[in-house]
Amino acid sequence: MDNWKITYHSYDAEEQAKREALLTLGNGYIALRGAFEETSDNATHYPGTYLAGGFNRLTTNIAGKDIENEDLVNWPNPLPLTFRINQGKPFHIDQVTIHEFQHELDLKSGLLIRKVKFSDEQGNETSLIAKRFVSMNNCHVIGISWDIVPENWSGTLHVVSALDGDIKNNNVARYSDLNNEHLNLISTNCLGEHIISLAAESNQSHIKMALAARTELFIDDKKQKPRANFKSEKGKAIHELELEVQKLQPVRIEKIMTLYTSKDVAISEPLYQAKTSIEKLPGFNRLLQKHESSWENLWNRIDTKIRLNDQSEDQTILRLHTFHILQTVSSHTVNIDIGVPSRGWHGEAYRGHIFWDEMYIMPFLILHLPHVARSLLMYRFRRLGEARQAARDEGFEGAMFPWQSGSDGREESQKIHLNPESGNWIPDNSHQQRHINHTIVYNVWHYYQATKDMEFLSYYGAELILSVALFWSSIAQFDRKKSRFVINGVMGPDEYHTKYPDSDELGLNNNAYTNFMTVWVIQRALDVLALFDGNQQKQIMQAVGLKDEHVKKWEEMTHKMYIPFHDDNIISQFEGYEKLKEFDWERYKREHGEVMRLDRILESEGDTPNRYKASKQADVLMIFFLLTSHEIKEIFGQLGYSFNIQTDIAKNIRYYQQRTSHGSTLSKVVHSWIYARLNRSNSWKNFKQALMSDFKDVQGGTTPEGIHLGAMAGTVDLIQRCYTGLQIRDDVLWLNPRLPENIENIVLSIRFRSHWFRLYINHKKVKIEFEKGWAPPVEIGIQGKTYKFEERSCKEFELDQSKKSN
Repeated sequence: MDNWKITYHSYDAEEQAKREALLTLGNGYIALRGAFEETSDNATHYPGTYLAGGFNRLTTNIAGKDIENEDLVNWPNPLPLTFRINQGKPFHIDQVTIHEFQHELDLKSGLLIRKVKFSDEQGNETSLIAKRFVSMNNCHVIGISWDIVPENWSGTLHVVSALDGDIKNNNVARYSDLNNEHLNLISTNCLGEHIISLAAESNQSHIKMALAARTELFIDDKKQKPRANFKSEKGKAIHELELEVQKLQPVRIEKIMTLYTSKDVAISEPLYQAKTSIEKLPGFNRLLQKHESSWENLWNRIDTKIRLNDQSEDQTILRLHTFHILQTVSSHTVNIDIGVPSRGWHGEAYRGHIFWDEMYIMPFLILHLPHVARSLLMYRFRRLGEARQAARDEGFEGAMFPWQSGSDGREESQKIHLNPESGNWIPDNSHQQRHINHTIVYNVWHYYQATKDMEFLSYYGAELILSVALFWSSIAQFDRKKSRFVINGVMGPDEYHTKYPDSDELGLNNNAYTNFMTVWVIQRALDVLALFDGNQQKQIMQAVGLKDEHVKKWEEMTHKMYIPFHDDNIISQFEGYEKLKEFDWERYKREHGEVMRLDRILESEGDTPNRYKASKQADVLMIFFLLTSHEIKEIFGQLGYSFNIQTDIAKNIRYYQQRTSHGSTLSKVVHSWIYARLNRSNSWKNFKQALMSDFKDVQGGTTPEGIHLGAMAGTVDLIQRCYTGLQIRDDVLWLNPRLPENIENIVLSIRFRSHWFRLYINHKKVKIEFEKGWAPPVEIGIQGKTYKFEERSCKEFELDQSKKSN
């Protein structure tokens, strides 16, 4: 088995939409779905061109209400390429007889290859080898190469190369009633013998995009002089080339493209830049070499190698997940003002918005590409003003970040959404998930712990942490009956429970995850304040609007926050959870399968999950996923709750596992993590399900709308941090490996406080090998002891099974 290739050996029209998402090529700036070059939007195919942060806002009247949505735009398609033989029809995969077929993504080189042997209606037999890359070396460059072999014919080859600006957003069926025409065509031109161009602009955000395409024909590596014609029609710039070819004489078509936008830096104007850049570019093979070299350098740093005791495809899928992380956010992202989208730049689900999924994605970036992680945190900092205004609008202090974020940081959650099970438009209350604010602090703090980037913390990170902490102390109120602080009117990560049954008021009281993580956030805010001296502390407090009485309330909250419990020390998902009805899981699993969107199913039956003990995904269990047992024990101790780490965590996991539908791909990641120290076979089972969730489209039709980047990154992080037991505490990077029986060993690289080091872990040993570096020595802890490491340090440790703990 080649652990670097995703290969499909037959063409399957029903599978094509999923494959197009999985075979997307990108570089952190632009992404192109894996649609074939000769196809356009129809029931089978959906070419998609997505610009990182390329949003546009439109209004639609639905059920008498004006609904405004900001969408990730499907931009002009640079791919169109086909040919016809003599007077025949243009080649299209769905209109020929296929004799041989292979579609392959080479993850190591970032190259998409298609091999087809087919016959047309006239009996002309042709072989085609198509190659495509989206350059990781130069983010503005796309390359296509087609090698055509006339197997049994000679005649005129008519090549049609185009740029298509007649594009609409049409990837998600649920959005079909919404306005989807985001583009205005500006121009189509022929810029020379081989070059055509197209420029378009988004009609609300006024982002201008320009593309230039150079199409050339070669026989025996010699550039040919075909008859050429240019035309512009139906929003397309079309280049037609004619060449006489002989039987069995291979012809190569090279289509090189450049793409620039008005958001780019260091350019004069997009169309001018696209034209002048493409004139300077070498041919396909030279560009491909530079692209492959960039990927080689990346893989040397980011590859996570696992040796398994079976011949499964797990290593390949793990690399596919890593590949898609780097296609969504990369070094090209650093100078772009973007967040990390939950569905990648791979489709139009969730409209390209930024959710809490970044909490699952950032740990990988922080420990491999901290400069990229820093740029994504700056996306949040730049929207701090909008978050402060949102808090003020609701009567709170501090900063309240939106559940869904897009271009400018306002709340982008839908007001209503379509339930495909019932066909009804129903209210969307997901904006009540204020726990997104915990995510931002969690990422800022862990970035600081891994990098010790005091400059970032001083100028940006501290203000983010303190502003969010101020929001939580503002929304929290002291309940005299409970003698504790409470937080009312919110939703937890579960998402199925939006309010109490038969209540007209939105939100729930005292979601345990929200309250618990609020204590953690406030502790981090107090830690941050303690890092600064008098003047710096005063300046930061003034910038945030923080007063001494706020800090006093913080200290009280860390000892008096309310956490609801029921039964035998089961943490209640929210106050009153125990009063809900038990759900008939067996019946619904028989009818709808193991993984269900219960909210949609029940709404179609005139019912609601608000009535039942049934969760979409981990909620209470998120506490055990995000925090170490040391942190959990410390917080419960401070709050004065009796909670036995050894027994009560396992008890709560069992309780909520039985009441979770796993309607989110993130849920299996969380369950794999929390089982890692309790039941390794269960952990591995959940890991496998999370690993295959997109590749097998376990949710039945969601992958074609965009991959689930949080789940993909989460599986990589399970190997990176969970199974290695990697955590940073008290300025020490601790390792406490506990590999599943199915993994023989793990090899990966980690970036910690400006050091690169390599980890070799199996069931018996850990080897740590530092590279040459420039940073001060760091401490790494193994099984309770700490060791100093500096450049070129190399140490090996025997693992004592008896000392392994939670």
